[in-house]
Amino acid sequence: MERTLSIIKPDGVHRGLIGEVVNMLEQNDLNIVAMKMLYMTKPQAEGFYAVHRERPFFESLTDFMSSGPVVVMVLEGENVIARYRDLMGATNYKEAADGTIRQKFATDIEKNVVHGSDAPETASFEISYFFNRFEIIR
Repeated sequence: MERTLSIIKPDGVHRGLIGEVVNMLEQNDLNIVAMKMLYMTKPQAEGFYAVHRERPFFESLTDFMSSGPVVVMVLEGENVIARYRDLMGATNYKEAADGTIRQKFATDIEKNVVHGSDAPETASFEISYFFNRFEIIR
């Protein structure tokens, strides 16, 4: 079984989309094995997105991700990384396929409601950033 990290970003939480996103996950057989709400500090957001530190969007991204509460989840299932990325839709919501989370709910390329790991190595780092092994249902 593969695992991936899912984040409902501050815009999704602020707009009351937690239930809608969770419903879409469950309807697509993406099993939630851990979930919590938290408020990332700016240094925590910078640590999480450290791989993007040299990119021009790093400052605005970490400001945004520390601007309000987020919901972090661990999803588990066969090929879950690819399946969740398909369900999220393209980063640019204007290019996202019909019926995807971002096509339905995003308002901006940065305020695109959700984040998901892009590879097994990334997922491992991202999951361990927010969860210890006792918080994940086995």
